Amino acid sequence: MDTTNRQQNSISKSHVDKARFELQFEVEHASTLIDVLAQQTEISKQQLKGALAKGCVWFKAKGKTQKVTRVRRVKKEVTPGDEISIYYDEAVLNASIPKPKLIDDCHNFSVWYKPKGLLSQGSKWGDHSTIARWVEMHHLFNGKQRQALVVHRLDRATDGLILLAHTHQAAKLLTEAFMGRETTKIYQVGVWGAFPETEQTYSQPIEGRAAISHTKRLDYNAEKNISLLEVHIETGRKHQIRRHLSGAGFPIVGDRLHGDAKLNATLPTLDMMLTAVFLHLGFEDKPYEFTLPADLNQTLNDFHTL
Repeated sequence: MDTTNRQQNSISKSHVDKARFELQFEVEHASTLIDVLAQQTEISKQQLKGALAKGCVWFKAKGKTQKVTRVRRVKKEVTPGDEISIYYDEAVLNASIPKPKLIDDCHNFSVWYKPKGLLSQGSKWGDHSTIARWVEMHHLFNGKQRQALVVHRLDRATDGLILLAHTHQAAKLLTEAFMGRETTKIYQVGVWGAFPETEQTYSQPIEGRAAISHTKRLDYNAEKNISLLEVHIETGRKHQIRRHLSGAGFPIVGDRLHGDAKLNATLPTLDMMLTAVFLHLGFEDKPYEFTLPADLNQTLNDFHTL
């Protein structure tokens, strides 16, 4: 924590915007976390309890070299020199969170349908709107809570199948499977234009790293000039499918980042047509396959109602 941040412990409460602010300070007197946060802000303890649960408070012990960690325990004891940061945004903390749906429970890991709008990864402003935290807070497995660890990601605007590990050992094995390409990931995508009837493979590197996407056409709506595709990716680079298809002249319908704004404006109510529909885990002792139920496939359903 730099000198400027340390000086922020002397900021007057009247200068703290209660709707959105970030504040870093060093603890001056031994106390509890909730008490020092209440002293440094105008936020009520009830609101601070909610903020702690939603993951916007961070902690680093005095003299420790480990990285800053997210902290949730209200009664955590803090001592002089400990460093605390709070990133408070009412809009983020009060945001509506779409509910995921359990597809399969494999005990050490589970498979979920992640709806569009639900995050795979949190930020310094909180993690309550991530699928892992939602599962930890709101879902019971045979009456019991489990920790949930993300082992691969889907973009916020992408819906479909996602795995959560429930032990660190399972997370390690699943992460290695994804990194070692022992998995098969298939998506359905809606793109602008008449996609070729023959299968296409795109291998343009993304940010200097190998990226391979195999794509074939499943259907075509001539009236709307939209093709329904199946995409099998060998790698999992950031926005890989979106970038490959946009670069090939077939931007994804509803893609606000890599898509065609003018074409998207003709169907303004459509979300991005990109859904993860199939996962295969190639473990030697016991392979797993998971297919998204058709009623949850938003891309397919949107295509059929164009």
